[in-house]
Amino acid sequence: MATTAFVEFSVVVRPQSNFVNTSYLQQLHSHRPFLFLSIPKSTAALSFTQSQGFGCGIERQQCDRRDFVQTSAVRELAGSLISAQGHRFAIVVARFNDLITKKLLEGALNTFKSYSVREEDIDVVWVPGSFEIGVVAQQLGKSRKYQSILCIGAVIRGDTSHYDAVVNAATSGVLSAGLNSGTPCIFGVLTCDTLEQAFDRVGGKAGNKGAEAALTAIEMASLFEHHLKPLQ
Repeated sequence: MATTAFVEFSVVVRPQSNFVNTSYLQQLHSHRPFLFLSIPKSTAALSFTQSQGFGCGIERQQCDRRDFVQTSAVRELAGSLISAQGHRFAIVVARFNDLITKKLLEGALNTFKSYSVREEDIDVVWVPGSFEIGVVAQQLGKSRKYQSILCIGAVIRGDTSHYDAVVNAATSGVLSAGLNSGTPCIFGVLTCDTLEQAFDRVGGKAGNKGAEAALTAIEMASLFEHHLKPLQ
């Protein structure tokens, strides 16, 4: 486990016009290092505050306006969740564990509808299982027909290590699809230990993760379309 070391030192405030006997100060603070702070005459005195566990803090009470560094405003970019009208989406759905994936798909479609996405602007593509999602999502992304690709699947832990292999493949596959195609590919694959956990996440006490993934797809589509759209 990483540890953090703290070094205690003395702070000596020295006005620019005065001379301080450094030899005397070195003897006075021989048990610990000290630090000189040189301040202009126009600056008001510094106040020192003690914070538990963090030594001494320095607060500058007053100063001339010219001492502040002038910077331009930071630009912040974000996608919009107001409306997704006009955007096209593809949904890649794994048929394996379809009792779960159909409910995830239903939650996603309801969310798209509530954000003004037309039915004709949504294409649903079925694949055998979560392992196959990545390659299909990548091809859809490269087609440039869609603003975002939503990837839906469900992997339930069994008695063998097959679960880990499929989860790793699905995760890296969706990630690679987005990176290689330049189109946002949203991970909506449930990875649960039990069937009960899965049902809790498709409309049960944990909500519907398909609906949550659709919101992510809408926000990312807006972000790319309005701020990160590549030059043609």
